[in-house]
Amino acid sequence: MTPEYLHRWIDGTPMDMPLGKAVCVGRNYAEHAREMGSEIPSEPLLFIKPASAFCSLHEAVVLPTGQGQVHHEVEMVVMIGERLRAETDLERIRYAIKAYGIGLDLTLRDVQSVLKEKGQPWERAKAFDGSAPMSGFIDARGVSVRQNLEVSLEINGEQRQHGHTGQMLFPTFDLIARISHVFTLEPGDLIFTGTPAGVGPLHAGDKLTARLGNILQVFSEVR
Repeated sequence: MTPEYLHRWIDGTPMDMPLGKAVCVGRNYAEHAREMGSEIPSEPLLFIKPASAFCSLHEAVVLPTGQGQVHHEVEMVVMIGERLRAETDLERIRYAIKAYGIGLDLTLRDVQSVLKEKGQPWERAKAFDGSAPMSGFIDARGVSVRQNLEVSLEINGEQRQHGHTGQMLFPTFDLIARISHVFTLEPGDLIFTGTPAGVGPLHAGDKLTARLGNILQVFSEVR
């Protein structure tokens, strides 16, 4: 069951829909692909996190134990407000976005490396319970789409990740269009839009500050 906070706007008022699945995008920033020693994709690299992965970034981030390093990947999160299936109209996609948030795509990096070596799916490394800590959400009508939004993460006062949405290989509206040709997007579904370079391990006691432009800032800690 997802935390009650995630069903509310930043101002505390209840949402009118439950959260659904999360569609996540790998290697959507070229510098991140390079730091991982991976090819820059020609099509979005997609994977799913179930609703059981969601937790609140406003509460402590609890690391799994005994599974190696847990890496942070800060990302802009987009909430879908209308059903989209094989959509090509980017203007319709713009108006189908209900809200924006900030989140972490937590990754069991050692587990993922073994899975990659064996050519196996990534779900154990990416979709485990608690692998998607998120903020609440800002109504999309209050967010300008005419400017790039900074995406950043500080750990213990040191900037570890920083980028902006203009650096995404697949921009937001085009990305959602491409996703909708693979997975039907329903109201309440989330898009984790990819992470900028600078990913690395989290440790118990770390203090986190995640930011989305000047519209959203979230403080958390790691346990």
